[in-house]
Amino acid sequence: MNILIIGAGEVGFHLTKRLAAEKHNITIIEQDPLMARRAEEQLDAAVIVGSGSSYRVLVNAKIEETDILAAICNSDEVNLMACRYAHKLNIRFKIARVRNPEFIEPSFLLTREEMGVDLLIHPEKETADAIIRLIKQSSATDIIEFADGKIQIVGIRLEKNTPLSHMTLQDIWKKWGNIAARVVAIKRKQNTLIPGGNEILVPGDQFFVICDKQLIPEVVQLAGKENVSIQNIMILGGGLIGQYVARELEDQLNIKIIESKSEKSNQVADMLKKTLVIHGDGMDMDLLASEGIMDMDSFIAVTGDDETNIISTLLARHIKVPRTIALVNKTKYMPITPTIGMDAVVSKTLITVNAITRFIRKAPLASMASIPGLDAEIMEIVTQADSKITKKPLKDCHFPRYAIAGAIRRGDSALIPTGHTQVQEGDRVVVISLPKAIAEVEKLFR
Repeated sequence: MNILIIGAGEVGFHLTKRLAAEKHNITIIEQDPLMARRAEEQLDAAVIVGSGSSYRVLVNAKIEETDILAAICNSDEVNLMACRYAHKLNIRFKIARVRNPEFIEPSFLLTREEMGVDLLIHPEKETADAIIRLIKQSSATDIIEFADGKIQIVGIRLEKNTPLSHMTLQDIWKKWGNIAARVVAIKRKQNTLIPGGNEILVPGDQFFVICDKQLIPEVVQLAGKENVSIQNIMILGGGLIGQYVARELEDQLNIKIIESKSEKSNQVADMLKKTLVIHGDGMDMDLLASEGIMDMDSFIAVTGDDETNIISTLLARHIKVPRTIALVNKTKYMPITPTIGMDAVVSKTLITVNAITRFIRKAPLASMASIPGLDAEIMEIVTQADSKITKKPLKDCHFPRYAIAGAIRRGDSALIPTGHTQVQEGDRVVVISLPKAIAEVEKLFR
């Protein structure tokens, strides 16, 4: 496909990197010459310096030959104007990234069709939703949904002296009573493993289990984890993410927001009904102590500064706050977050890229996702009538060594496949694969 991406920032850069691996023809429009040069040097894409709101620049980028326009620069106005041009030219799919909360409100004056947009994505709202899922499933490090939410992958960190330590996955599965769940990936220090049945879990591992959404509480309990009863939450950062989380939860929980900017703290206090907003430095331990951080069940750091989020979260962990969540956008930090003792990490960049690729890959790839720090892709693939994978049971399909079929959605039911399972046309198969095995996986599903 011909894909035109407007914006070579973090989202545009990582989206291009992911899509270029599939041999799409990608063109990037970027106004900043330095960012354009970085994209040109490091990405397999044609790069044009200019504004996505300029019709002349869009024509130069061959917009009329485009199948998908993804307008994801930092300007809402540029993104929406580019989509209006594309709509006028009958471009099939138009994606716009926006930050103004008004654009995603149901009461907004213009519909998406009137704005010329097929997918309107708000990164801060998507990130807040991910944080809320982690709060509700407080023992998880990550939660990814597939098959319209029917199937979930949950990340769990293996602590010392837990019952699963030094057991093989095969023995764990038997101990669990052959429950319909499977460990599909392990993060061990800096390495990502796609495990077999003889793989042994060791303390410090972060392992990922796939199962029906309804089984998640049972899986967590069997893994020796207990959900923390969360009643008191402290949020560092009164930006959009913090506001969305507080607005969603303030009727059920006690929430405090620490915001360093005086004017913003007043604005946030006026917008939220029951949340206590405090003006102060979130890195000031005396302030946090006086505001009762030691009595908190959860500490969430969502400022615009990754380093502040990381350090403040580690401080909260140090004083035994049961549940911590940090926003980390610089992907270079992702591999080290588990090793330095961070609890749960969310990446606005990866969450946005995941949402866009889910939309782009509607068929045969229903969705694709990445987990911060995990060097693996998670794909939900819809099988076709002539797919190789439907001709034989899985054990005879020569499934790649560094990939695993984790779950199958068949109609309204979810099942965990074995070697004797035969995939059928129309199945939605969730596959976890290391990058080097993706091409082999795609051959099986063609």
